[in-house]
Amino acid sequence: MQFNTENGPIDFECRQVIVAGWTGRDEKAVRHHIDELAAIGVAPPSKVPLFYRVSNSHLTVAPQIEVLGDASSGEAEPLVLRHRGKLWLGLASDHTDRQLETTSVAASKQICAKPCATTLWDLSSVENRLERIRIKSWIRENEDWTLYQDGTIGQIRPLRELITATGLQDGAAMLCGTFAAIGGVRAAADFRASMTDPETAAEISLEYTAQALPDIS
Repeated sequence: MQFNTENGPIDFECRQVIVAGWTGRDEKAVRHHIDELAAIGVAPPSKVPLFYRVSNSHLTVAPQIEVLGDASSGEAEPLVLRHRGKLWLGLASDHTDRQLETTSVAASKQICAKPCATTLWDLSSVENRLERIRIKSWIRENEDWTLYQDGTIGQIRPLRELITATGLQDGAAMLCGTFAAIGGVRAAADFRASMTDPETAAEISLEYTAQALPDIS
């Protein structure tokens, strides 16, 4: 898959995809996220953080994905890639099947594609202000875009800590966790997100649609 950087395009051969969960730095915020998921029947994690593996082919830059049924939604997350020894920062969505999540969080993540933006930033170039980088997401409800998430990378455990914990190898990509949904986690087919550098006002944007396949039994 190809990404755009300030130094030109790079061709990334994805060999491993990791989804980091429960990575909030604020324990109260993590508990809030656990509680909001518990409200829809999701069992609490065995420990925090957790690192889930999903299929390499799930990471995609396609503007449309296919999901089973209409009970899924996205979560905006910083994305870290290691390519030829260099770390890159991007934006992705941990699209998750909310119905399956009540049975198995790992399965709910494995079953869904992980859309990501086509732009990457050199992680080292923004590291001095990394925690102030803002991520927002929106979902379409009743034909209008509704703000769904709004936070900074500083609300997530330090990315270097997550990189070290996973031993992120060349060709690996990691979705680094998220923050609570405004109004609670809920299903949505249309998802939009942005990541903004406070110093330069540079922005990475992501938008995609989840097309529901019929859930037939």
